[in-house]
Amino acid sequence: MVPKHEVVPQDKASEVLTAFQATNERMPQITAVDPMVEEIGGKRGDIVKITRHSPTAGRSVYYRVVV
Repeated sequence: MVPKHEVVPQDKASEVLTAFQATNERMPQITAVDPMVEEIGGKRGDIVKITRHSPTAGRSVYYRVVV
């Protein structure tokens, strides 16, 4: 039931920020103590890609910065 979470590599993180015209401060946040962040080894400042199943779009991708 939990959607797929993965840490975005540092070299791709700047591409994500550029695509959304955002900075780490303006990105939606996820805490470092979130069970999935701990499971994937995310640390403060990392960007996490969350891929969810969507009944209308098939799948949807969300990005969060670890705080």
